[in-house]
Amino acid sequence: MSLDATVWAWKATVSGASERLVLLALADRAGDDHKCFPSIKRLEKDTTLNRKTIIKVLDELELKKLIKFTGEIKGNGVKVYQLIGVFGREDYSDTSTKKGTSTKNGTGVNLGTSSKNGTSTNNGTGTSPNFGTETSTNFGTQNLPSNLPLESKNKKDWLCLKKLRWELDQADPTVVPKSIIEASWFEREKRAFELFNVDKDLCDDLLIYHFADTLLRNRHKYDKAQNGKSSGESDSVFFSSPQQIYVFANKLAQLPDVIDEFSMPGESFEKLTSRIAAKLSDPNELQNWKSHLQAVGFKSKQNRKVA
Repeated sequence: MSLDATVWAWKATVSGASERLVLLALADRAGDDHKCFPSIKRLEKDTTLNRKTIIKVLDELELKKLIKFTGEIKGNGVKVYQLIGVFGREDYSDTSTKKGTSTKNGTGVNLGTSSKNGTSTNNGTGTSPNFGTETSTNFGTQNLPSNLPLESKNKKDWLCLKKLRWELDQADPTVVPKSIIEASWFEREKRAFELFNVDKDLCDDLLIYHFADTLLRNRHKYDKAQNGKSSGESDSVFFSSPQQIYVFANKLAQLPDVIDEFSMPGESFEKLTSRIAAKLSDPNELQNWKSHLQAVGFKSKQNRKVA
């Protein structure tokens, strides 16, 4: 636990209680280097927030430049985050070795135009990486990532698949996001979308929002073409009765992969089963569930309706 990180988390500018709660939980798990790596399950227990809310809040905190994914992974795929802007108490103490009456400030050699203050690389107005006003990477007003608008200019990393899945599910709950993202035509649509928006100053979130609409709007032409080619395929999925749909919907609702991808916060087992049954009742959506159905024992037979 880092007291400095906790104090910083209380003072940080956030948009709501959920962001404050997650930020405090991260600070509580931070070490002396102000890095932390609590799992999503750990954050669920610490904050009592649901999984989807925590993932959404972590993305928002990254956009606000309050935390940053270091690229490190711990244990079973747990991300390591760096808390941005946390300073130790010695940085603010009047009698510390960095300020006040120490040998590094006052009338010593570290003020004025020396290498520690003034035009220094720490607190100066020149090229300081901490408090400068020119090329500073933390608090400056020029070339500063945290002060720049969220325009992506179509940079290569604008697309976040997790956010795209969420947008697709919000726009059309009957859609299986995985079936669209893993479709053979997905990259083709992505390239066309990037070319169309290359001169537009849109933030990443807006690009993802519009890309989801584009995918939903255009998928039908691919589905139509695919259905025309595969109308006689032997592995098409069919159910012989509504009862069989509910039997397999019940099985799918117990499948960990399905729960993780399709369950809504606070949703009961019965409600999830009903939503899956609705998707299985749609002939177009049914084919997208083929792999999940096979995982729970479904077998298709040529030219026959089977379960």
